[in-house]
Amino acid sequence: MIPMIRAALRVAGLLLLFLACLPPHLLSKWLLGRSLWPRRFLAAAAWVVGARVRVVGDPIRPHTLLLANHLSWMDIIVMAGATGCAFVSKDNLGHGFIHWLADQNQTLYITRGKRSTTANQATAIAVALERPQPLTLFPEGTTGPGDQLLPFRSSLLAAVAPAPPRSHVRPVALDYGPAACEVGWYNESGKDNILRVLGRKGSLPTTLHLLPPLEPSADRKLVAQQAHQAISAALTASSSARTGL
Repeated sequence: MIPMIRAALRVAGLLLLFLACLPPHLLSKWLLGRSLWPRRFLAAAAWVVGARVRVVGDPIRPHTLLLANHLSWMDIIVMAGATGCAFVSKDNLGHGFIHWLADQNQTLYITRGKRSTTANQATAIAVALERPQPLTLFPEGTTGPGDQLLPFRSSLLAAVAPAPPRSHVRPVALDYGPAACEVGWYNESGKDNILRVLGRKGSLPTTLHLLPPLEPSADRKLVAQQAHQAISAALTASSSARTGL
């Protein structure tokens, strides 16, 4: 089957999945004021696009900020489907429908690139951590090539330096194995990456390494450094185990 046909079939599957999940989601929000369907939809969406997710590590406690490496748009459906987390996102996601989808999962929007808003961003993240739902931040600030971690930006970590009461900071290593570079969205358009990933043959074994929480620190640069080192070490160990080195 040619890649374009595989991509079209997966897109069709995602649309059917969306139409099946939308009514119970809206009904749950109307009757209960909340809905578990976003996580169910995202977990199923990850399966439709080929991800076969395995979670390694202790369960995530409420009020946890997850710091994860970032390779692709697939990270969103993999992370949220497996952990039920919300995300910290830039305030401009483009199409209004994408914004609406993100809203359903309690996405926290921030304005990047302005030093004057750093304090407000930290406050918003701290307030979001008062909710039980885990919150995920991609400290690289953009997607990477898959074969290396980009530097972590520490500015957004002011909210957890030190962490608010009851909250925790936990690194997460998103591991796509040998397909990491294939999945990575780097130096190409979003459309090209989406079509290439959706058109790939076979399934995509994916491991979510839930690493131990970081020790509390008032130094946001130290928090960023420790998270970077933990994720890098986990990915290196996973690669070594696959190759037998």
